[in-house]
Formats: sequence, C-alpha cells, structure tokens
Amino acid sequence: MVLTIYTVIHVLISLVGIVTGLVVVIGMCRSQHLPTWTAIFLATTVLTSVTGFGFPFERLMPSHIVGVISLIVLALAIPALYRFHLAGRWRLVYVVGSVVALYFNTFVLVAQSFLKIPFLTALAPTQSEPPFAVAQLAVLVIFIVLGVMAARSFHPEAHRPVLGMA
Repeated sequence: MVLTIYTVIHVLISLVGIVTGLVVVIGMCRSQHLPTWTAIFLATTVLTSVTGFGFPFERLMPSHIVGVISLIVLALAIPALYRFHLAGRWRLVYVVGSVVALYFNTFVLVAQSFLKIPFLTALAPTQSEPPFAVAQLAVLVIFIVLGVMAARSFHPEAHRPVLGMA
C-alpha cells in the first residue's frame, strides 16, 4: 500500500516535470523565459530523479544510471540559470541541460509505458524489439531537434531593457 502511494506520487511528479518541461523548452524555442514554469520544471525534475531512488532494488539498473546523469546535468543547469543568470556560455549550459533532463524523463516514461501498458508490452515484451527501438529513436530525434532550436533561439537577454534605456 505504501509503495503504491509512493509510486503514484513519483509518477505524478514525473508527469508534471515532463509537461512543464515541454512548456519551458517550447518557450525557449520562442526565446521566451518562463520563470514560474521553469522553477516548477526544474524542481519536479530533480524530485523525479531523487524519488526514483526510493524504490526497492537489488542491483543497479539503467533507470538509476539515467537518474544519476540527470541529477548531474541539473546540477549544472540550475546554477547556470539562478547563479550565473545565463551569462555567456551559461545560457547554452542551461538550455542543453534542461533539454537533456527533459529527454531523460521522457525516455524513462517511454520505457515504463512499454513495461506497464499491456498494448505496448505486447509489442515489445523485452524492450529489445523494433517497436521499442523506434519509439525511443523518435523521442531522441524530437529532443535533438528541440535542443538545436532552443539553443539557437533562446536569447532572453535580447528582451531585457538596457539599464538607462527602459
């Protein structure tokens, strides 16, 4: 019962992170800085990785590795935004870090969907079948395209008034 409640909370946090992350990344592609959405995205994405380690396990699994890498990426992206205010190369660190962290959450969502949704499980019971590979490849391509678009487009400093010019 406790594990079921924990799982529901973890999944809800993950879904909020993915939805808000999509809003943030699409905003980046439009050169929009969305502070509230961004704060929720970053917080829930960190919580997703942290709560992922709260499930019982006997061996290191790919999801643990993804969680560790995601936390490392976020440990760079968060200060890039809040400490270094996207100055210079920190803008790219933030954009890439945010897109990569969102990709990792989406990657795990797809993997879990193939494990938990009967229709998808039937298509790829061991996650080594072509439907799983095609789904993950499609997600990867989408995030590469979004990442390139966001890196090229996201210049929030261009929208800030220059001191003395406002």
